[in-house]
Amino acid sequence: MLGFARSNKAKVEFEALAAPCFDGLYASALRLTRNERDAEDLVQDAVMRAFRFFDKFERGTNFRAWLFKILTNTFINKYRRSVKERNLSDDHERESVAANFFSHDATDQAANPEDFLLERVMSEDVLKAIDTLPIDFRMVVILADLQEFSYKEIAEILDVPVGTVMSRLFRGRRQLQKALAEKRYSSDATTIDLDQYRLRKNLG
Repeated sequence: MLGFARSNKAKVEFEALAAPCFDGLYASALRLTRNERDAEDLVQDAVMRAFRFFDKFERGTNFRAWLFKILTNTFINKYRRSVKERNLSDDHERESVAANFFSHDATDQAANPEDFLLERVMSEDVLKAIDTLPIDFRMVVILADLQEFSYKEIAEILDVPVGTVMSRLFRGRRQLQKALAEKRYSSDATTIDLDQYRLRKNLG
């Protein structure tokens, strides 16, 4: 009975910490996998893994960064190598486990975080341009510009030196700006570039 009580308490604590991260996790997973179904699988696998190892989380440290570290590691170790094979039994099992963790209110709120981001001035052109970046650059751009982690936090998430983060981010942003410039030349559509996006977020 005592073990059950501890487990239930941990679930409640984990859900309270994880629920505010759902939008960002899915939006980042979508940019990493470039596929909605794979993004959903990636988030569910990462969240399940995080809960499984929740006792290893050091209280008082950055839970959001810890969760994103698990997400990126799960992607690198699994989804980056190959697209996961799916079947109905796997889907049903994952949905059942996820339903035990999170309330419908929390999951409904994060049902379409991609639209949530777009409504807050991140243009579709920017998102598509991010998708074209090499994966190492894409990860740091996602973590820095979409999720607003610091250089130090990104270094800890990706387990690389801060200098590597800064270099990848600089090169990733240059490639992104180039892609957006080419898009503007080939289209009459208005595009929000990264500088405008970051400025408007900071002023919002």
